Amino acid sequence: MKLNYYLIILFSLVLIDLSTELRILLDHFTFNSLYFAIGKHPLAFFILFSYPYLYKKLIK
Repeated sequence: MKLNYYLIILFSLVLIDLSTELRILLDHFTFNSLYFAIGKHPLAFFILFSYPYLYKKLIK
């Protein structure tokens, strides 16, 4: 299996960007906090949701 550094760096940057929001969601989950987390970081959540597609396309 080929290691793709682009995906690793992208995923780590997304997790760094979302670290405070994920901490809030894990401590006190509400749908309101999920809504505002997605609204505050739309690009990070888009990358997170499209990560399996990127993985399949870049590994081929």
